[in-house]
Amino acid sequence: MLRLQQYERLIKTLLAHHELAGPVDTLEAQRAANIEKVSDKTLGTLVKTLFESYAVPDGFERELLPEDKVPTDRIAMAMSYRITMTPERLADVRAGIEELVLMRNELVHHFIEQFDLWNDAGCEDALRHLESCYERIERHHAELLGWAKSMEEARAHMAAFAQTEAFHDMMVNGIAPDGTFEWSATGIVRVLREAAQELSEGGWTQLDKACVWMAAHHADQTPSKYGCRSWPQVLTECGRFDFVYRAGDDGRRVGWFRERPSL
Repeated sequence: MLRLQQYERLIKTLLAHHELAGPVDTLEAQRAANIEKVSDKTLGTLVKTLFESYAVPDGFERELLPEDKVPTDRIAMAMSYRITMTPERLADVRAGIEELVLMRNELVHHFIEQFDLWNDAGCEDALRHLESCYERIERHHAELLGWAKSMEEARAHMAAFAQTEAFHDMMVNGIAPDGTFEWSATGIVRVLREAAQELSEGGWTQLDKACVWMAAHHADQTPSKYGCRSWPQVLTECGRFDFVYRAGDDGRRVGWFRERPSL
């Protein structure tokens, strides 16, 4: 029974940590909530959940950050760790673990009904049965421990990657390791929004003032980082803002921009 409890605790650890998604500042709270969520679940319920999102068939996909729910004012990310198998292998593994659940329930609820524990022969039969059960539990525990070690190794690699400049560019600037990016996810679009919110005049923001503000608050965000020569080029190419020139008080052309409303 102690080994079964260790097995159950290991599943809870896997399920509490294998998926996290949302604004970065909420991830630790999510992890704590996941731990609480699985804390009182039965082994049968845990196994059902295990095969819904952790042990899955090859090609399994799960949308953790739907585009319409991703905040535009905070950095968000999604992390998931899974074991994938062919459908045939997955069916075999699932059947074996479900049999383990049945065996656990029989040990807890019906063991005393299966054996005559009031004589030596009955006790010997019960002991042989328990030894056989323990061997099965140990095999499953070793398998699950292997899954947990793989997840921990992946988490360690992720933690090491998180210390690199490439990760910073990906998370803060929206630039993938291969240099590609989606304008909507870039840091430069984010700070343009912030500048517009801070300096808007009747819904429009003067670009010169925004550039001064961004240089003071986000000096690392520059057009060249995103392959552009100027701020007007960023505003035009990103497709997220309207940009116009107006005559200033001294007759010079002055750039103004505003964020386009979401469709």
